[in-house]
Amino acid sequence: MITLASLWLPILLSAVFVFVASSIVHMALPWHRSDFRKTPNEDAVMDALRPFSLPPGDYLLPRCDHPSQLKSPEFSAKMERGPVMIYTVLPNGKVAMGKNLLMWFIYLLVVSAIAAYLATKTVAAGATYHRVFGVIGVACFLGFSGALWQSSIWFSRSWATTLKSTIDGAIYAGIAAGTFGWLWPR
Repeated sequence: MITLASLWLPILLSAVFVFVASSIVHMALPWHRSDFRKTPNEDAVMDALRPFSLPPGDYLLPRCDHPSQLKSPEFSAKMERGPVMIYTVLPNGKVAMGKNLLMWFIYLLVVSAIAAYLATKTVAAGATYHRVFGVIGVACFLGFSGALWQSSIWFSRSWATTLKSTIDGAIYAGIAAGTFGWLWPR
């Protein structure tokens, strides 16, 4: 029987390999440069919003306080007048990537560990590379891409961005699955 502890090396290495691959995808390749469009009259929009000192967080504009307000003429007028937005406000200042990269790496470890757990329940020691690749690949694909489509379905995120990120997730899942297939206990 294979234990989760016996898979510590493929869990760790798959997270490292995916971390490197994701760094290349996001920093070296032009693949994601068009994910966010530039706001027209950016300086004017920033100047207009600055006096509100919006704290970091997720916002909906316009937003009603109770579902019954959705049908009110006042709310309908706000929706028609626009702009209608779902947006995230980040802290002011220089972007510090260290915390985000650490959280990303921890997430990669968690996805790999969950995939490994699933594999300990469904794949025997000595299984073929293809069997391990299939189980780990599907589990990791769901971990890396499964929930991305919800943002396009519910929050109107660009489908192009979602599809590109889904392809990224398939690549990352293939890397993780290949790592596990290579290091699977014989």
